[in-house]
Amino acid sequence: MLSASCHCGRVRIEVAGLPEYLVDCNCSICRRYGALWAFYELRHARIEGVAEHADGYIWGEKTISTFHCRHCGCVTHWEPLAPRVDSKFSINARLLEPSAIEGVRVRRFDGADSWSYLD
Repeated sequence: MLSASCHCGRVRIEVAGLPEYLVDCNCSICRRYGALWAFYELRHARIEGVAEHADGYIWGEKTISTFHCRHCGCVTHWEPLAPRVDSKFSINARLLEPSAIEGVRVRRFDGADSWSYLD
């Protein structure tokens, strides 16, 4: 079990294990956030504190909401606005302990232009 939390600990996320890879996206919002995304199925995660301590940001095609803690400001995760049973979501892997993701492959994603992986 991997545990992630924002800096103040009010938003917490638990996932079953390591992701297959991490994603470093260069789209207009990800590059500003400096996030490193780890993808999981939403049904296999436990997310706590969002309703009480986080705000979502919806933009672009309006298919996902990106959350940040309203107390410490950390970007925590994004999730689909219309989730299905098999929906994916992503946590900001920078909220995990660095040792927990050491050695996990990082893939660069061109979300700014080609919408494809660069590796």
